[in-house]
Amino acid sequence: MKTEIVAKYIIDWLKDYAVNAKVNGFVVGVSGGIDSALTSTLCAKTGLPTLCVEMPIHQAENQVTRANEHIEQLKKRFTNVLSTKVDLTSTFEGFKKVVPNVEPSPKVDLSLANTRARLRMTTLYYLAGLHGYLVAGTGNKVEDFGVGFYTKYGDGGVDLSPIADLMKSEVYELAAFLEVPNSIQKAQPTDGLFGDSRTDEDQLGASYDELEWAMNMQDEGKVLSDFSGREQEVFKIYTRLNTINQHKMLPIPVCEIPKEIK
Repeated sequence: MKTEIVAKYIIDWLKDYAVNAKVNGFVVGVSGGIDSALTSTLCAKTGLPTLCVEMPIHQAENQVTRANEHIEQLKKRFTNVLSTKVDLTSTFEGFKKVVPNVEPSPKVDLSLANTRARLRMTTLYYLAGLHGYLVAGTGNKVEDFGVGFYTKYGDGGVDLSPIADLMKSEVYELAAFLEVPNSIQKAQPTDGLFGDSRTDEDQLGASYDELEWAMNMQDEGKVLSDFSGREQEVFKIYTRLNTINQHKMLPIPVCEIPKEIK
């Protein structure tokens, strides 16, 4: 990848989009992960106001530390970067108290994890509305168009997606070029939605490098029987996730009524 050229292309794209949309800048949820760090850096380099938002919900201390380190680094590098913290822990706990009480289960855990992401989306749009900003998405290509590893109307609810055409490996490459803190570059990817130490790989069953490989193989028209061993296992994981998460990647289905019966 021609890193410098790609970085400039995304930065110019962001700035042109904001100017044409007649908005004032960007708001980015910063989690302490590589994707949000890269997105916020790209937004900052447009020169437009960029609001970095921390939204902890029972967050692990190391995630909070990395997010703070990144935000402070950005504010030192760019005068157009602002930050705020909205602790949503009490909001999340209040939500759990008013919904029907059910026995703990994996489905409950997943529903609550998605609720965290949707509370954060709501917060970002509240702040965007106050300031006339766009909500910048932080999803990469493998997550957004490969395995659908995001929350519908949560972190998937954004105005524009500056890094969604970058594979995870390209995200790391661009992040290194743009001097994202080493602590973030070296950290194990995690969505931080379950309040424990599970990583993205723990949830997905494969690493991003493996999923990126599988995505490329699918694009080449390969099928499960073309592989064996670990490659076959990874390809099976990828195709299963790609299939069951199509509802996130495709437009909302509309019941189009034939003119002759309206």
